[in-house]
Amino acid sequence: MHRQVSPPVADGKVHFRTLVLSDLHLGTRDAQAMALLDILRSVRCDKLILNGDIIDLWSLQRKNHWAPAHTAVVRRILKMAERHGTQIVYLRGNHDDFIGRLLPLAIGRMELAEEHVHVAADGARYLCIHGDAFDAVTTKFRWLAVLGDISYQFLLGLNRVYNLWRRWRGKEYFSFSQAVKGRVKSAVSFISDFEQHLRSLAARRGCDGVICGHIHKAEDRRIGRIRYLNSGDWVESLTALVEEADGTMRVVGHPELLARVREARHAAAAVPA
Repeated sequence: MHRQVSPPVADGKVHFRTLVLSDLHLGTRDAQAMALLDILRSVRCDKLILNGDIIDLWSLQRKNHWAPAHTAVVRRILKMAERHGTQIVYLRGNHDDFIGRLLPLAIGRMELAEEHVHVAADGARYLCIHGDAFDAVTTKFRWLAVLGDISYQFLLGLNRVYNLWRRWRGKEYFSFSQAVKGRVKSAVSFISDFEQHLRSLAARRGCDGVICGHIHKAEDRRIGRIRYLNSGDWVESLTALVEEADGTMRVVGHPELLARVREARHAAAAVPA
């Protein structure tokens, strides 16, 4: 099916009607802040939805990994609102649940909320929510969730070392955490239940789809009449959701985003001064 790609704006930036990011985990060693900053500096969007786990307070409470690039990402987001008129919607996640005490709150062009209904250009309604409320471990056994997070951080550390060797051997990136999720039956069952719960919630809210994060698994598929979209994460998969000018919603990865940035810059350079 043909999709309308938003044209680049005059200054060579890529334009999206909406950009959805989740699970940046700023404040952790494995947050890909520089890669994200390069993208944010190269796009314009009417709305930016930050769908939870943007700042990882859990990790910051254990050990401070806040780098200058993490500060630069926050400053860039604020600049998008102040200078470029982007509407910022920041939804609470479990790792940044400290903002829960402030909800709901609107400051200028920034809104802090538990959930948000996004209306796309084609009229489709999407319930935007992080999704941790449907994770029983996170909601009922926080100590176990924190232990799981520590284990995940350990696997990411192994990933760094192991993938340095794989890169030296000319092999592709391998994720221990994703391999474990894919092979453990209970993890596969959890993801299925998670998706079904969100589908049901979106239907009850009268929405056509749901946009979530939390489980670090990008997805775009139909569950019954509800479209299930997950923006993935910006730690390993480096994925996002974008809405084009015609309302088309898609999962995009870092390579495609970089390609769009290059195309926009080339198009701008080709325009006579």
